[in-house]
Amino acid sequence: MSNVKINGTLLEYTEHGQGEPLVLVHGSASDYRTWHNQQEEFAHHYRVISYSRRYHWPNGQIPDNADYSMLEHLDDLEALLQELSAVSAHLVGHSYGTFLCLLLAIKRPDLMRTLVLAEPPVITLFVSNTPKPQELLKLLVTRPRTAMTLVKFGAKGMAPARALAERGDAKKAMRSFGATILGQKFYSRLSERRLEQVDANATRAEFLGSGFAPLDAKQIRKVRTPTLLITAQHSHGLFHRLAERLEELLPNAKRVEIDGASHIMHEDNALAFNQAIKVFLET
Repeated sequence: MSNVKINGTLLEYTEHGQGEPLVLVHGSASDYRTWHNQQEEFAHHYRVISYSRRYHWPNGQIPDNADYSMLEHLDDLEALLQELSAVSAHLVGHSYGTFLCLLLAIKRPDLMRTLVLAEPPVITLFVSNTPKPQELLKLLVTRPRTAMTLVKFGAKGMAPARALAERGDAKKAMRSFGATILGQKFYSRLSERRLEQVDANATRAEFLGSGFAPLDAKQIRKVRTPTLLITAQHSHGLFHRLAERLEELLPNAKRVEIDGASHIMHEDNALAFNQAIKVFLET
């Protein structure tokens, strides 16, 4: 493990291999350890950098009343690539981390060679973080499947988790949300070690903060970076609807689905996940 000072905070990271930089950006309830099946595998051909994002283990915890700001995490990723001389990188993101990679592709396409987007939660492409009735009605008219899936996701996933966070129980909030994201079948399979990683990265601010950055379809249409969209066979339907829209918008995108996997497909079926990325990077 090494660390680097980025925007006033220390971020822990690992580095394996040599060659073109390949940077792994984790999602929620995770840290650099979530990529243990990718770090050594891709190090045969790439310089693989995996870091723990701000406020994620083993970095410093979020201060009381601080915002868990997506734009701050975006600034960190941008600065990290430059500080570690990892520009022209292959960016591989998962979930929240994938959203950051997409935002960086909009802001600084010069910093990357390719994008791998594993189920980005780009909800703000359709509605605001706290959707208003008129937003949902408009979506229901234009994309009824997406609207219904989003409403169910909010009612069964986000709302209960946010209520637990408001009561001060970040760990229960994250575990409740995780069960919705993965589905009960896959969530019940998580090892105690993986559940400890969930707990180590649970923070109330992620549920109660400013949420996701806004997105605009026009911005995404301008992203020319070669992109691989990855979904998982058993993921929540919302992730499939969101990926479908990104596939429509991104002018240089391919899409694959990982069999026998849930939202954390890079852990559930690492062999297929890694192979999909290898094929994409080699073509």
